[in-house]
Amino acid sequence: MSRQKLKRFEDLQNRHNVIEYDDKRFPSIKSNWGKDVFGNSNPINLELACGRGEYSIGLAKEFPNENFVGIDIKGERLWQGSSKAIEEGLENVAFARNFILDLEQMFAEGEVNDIWIIHPDPRPRDRDEKRRLTFHRFLEIYKRIQGGTGRVYFKTDNTQLFEWTLSEVLPARDDIKDLHFTDDLHNSVYLKEHYGISTRYERKFSKVGETIKYLRFEWKA
Repeated sequence: MSRQKLKRFEDLQNRHNVIEYDDKRFPSIKSNWGKDVFGNSNPINLELACGRGEYSIGLAKEFPNENFVGIDIKGERLWQGSSKAIEEGLENVAFARNFILDLEQMFAEGEVNDIWIIHPDPRPRDRDEKRRLTFHRFLEIYKRIQGGTGRVYFKTDNTQLFEWTLSEVLPARDDIKDLHFTDDLHNSVYLKEHYGISTRYERKFSKVGETIKYLRFEWKA
């Protein structure tokens, strides 16, 4: 591991806006994000597999009275996101180094408001479908930590993942409502829902002519 990476991992251990497994706050963070991290009781929203946290940061600017947590397992990416949040003085955004399957270690039932899944790894092999972030086992986790309320937002450049989610996963469920979707976000009425926020993956694939797909839904009460 390079000296720069080691220094960045050391930085993460000392940052107030990053929670890791060995953080002293980790064992009691569940149900206590507002008190221990943000110092308020505002709604908490998640960006899953956040990478550099473009959405966490962008939404935190757009909604200063809400809190945003970017989740990823890659420390290098979280370092970049947390650095930008610190540089911009954003106290309503934080990051957690964790696996998505372990979300319930960190968030209690009903503790989370909205969830954003932005350009996740498409896991194109059939044998990996259970690892896709829109697969049923993940949706069940989201539903529990959202307390059966709130919205799930999903954005991808991958046509296969989008069509699989839209045609196979969601129709098999009876617990969602108000499903909206488009296979060309940038030429749709839904673009305004993104507040001008884009990721490097979005910009990369848009440049080569790939349309950006998007859907959102809510849980039935």
